[in-house]
Amino acid sequence: MKYALIIFSFVLALSACKKKTEECILTPGSTVASANEELMITNYLSTNSITTAVEFENSGLYYIIDNPGTSEKPGLCSAMVVKYVGKLANGTIFDQTIGTATASFTLGGLIEGWKRSLPLIGEAGKIRLFIPPSMGYGANPSIDPRTGITIIPGNSILIFDVEVVAVVSN
Repeated sequence: MKYALIIFSFVLALSACKKKTEECILTPGSTVASANEELMITNYLSTNSITTAVEFENSGLYYIIDNPGTSEKPGLCSAMVVKYVGKLANGTIFDQTIGTATASFTLGGLIEGWKRSLPLIGEAGKIRLFIPPSMGYGANPSIDPRTGITIIPGNSILIFDVEVVAVVSN
């Protein structure tokens, strides 16, 4: 009995010293697109004969999963490696990874449209996003600080093709 108590005390002491995993406190957001934004998106989808887009939880954010990928899906606190192309509704590319280049991000630090939709796919997954302004950059234009040129006009629909190359940590 004495040895059992010593072993129990030793195990208890070790478990008390074990470093606790930090919990992710980030949230994906709960924005719902305005009726005007919803109309902008649905008009874009209709005009471009895109019939397979699915709305994310009645939010006004639409997506098409081209490849669901593996079961290794990013969480909000995940570091992840992606390839992507970001376009405006008129087809202008405003940002992209080129060729075999990738970009690394923590999902929780990105725009709400990405935070809410990228957990739908896993590694090697591909998704096309149709993001209303309120889940992107909103009413404020995104301006290149070096040139002063507007990269993304205010109230723009954002269209992204994203491939999750790797989920580095969860």
